[in-house]
Amino acid sequence: MANIVIALTTVNDESKAYEIAQGAVEARLAAAADVEARMTLFYWNGDALRHERGYRVFFTTTTEGVAGLEAWVHERHPHDVPQWIVLPAAATSDQYLAWAVAETSAGRQRTPGPVMP
Repeated sequence: MANIVIALTTVNDESKAYEIAQGAVEARLAAAADVEARMTLFYWNGDALRHERGYRVFFTTTTEGVAGLEAWVHERHPHDVPQWIVLPAAATSDQYLAWAVAETSAGRQRTPGPVMP
């Protein structure tokens, strides 16, 4: 049985964050993707501490689909080693789970389906 997970990454370019979020949903790898407002990222790059603007992208997908989503995001991400964190959903409604599974089904057509609860 499928379960929902939330996968997340950060991107330092707003248009790239939108592109990755929209593309993952269009490819049916994520049922939904949310781009969080601009934030500041701090991280080490070799011996240098860096800081820059960034955007967090949250993806709603299934446990079965998360590996495919990860590969897809990594192919399009501007960093060699992008942040990739997957969090299990402790609980979700049956209706939301059914919606997420339907939206990420491999054979899904572009016809109207279940409406997000």
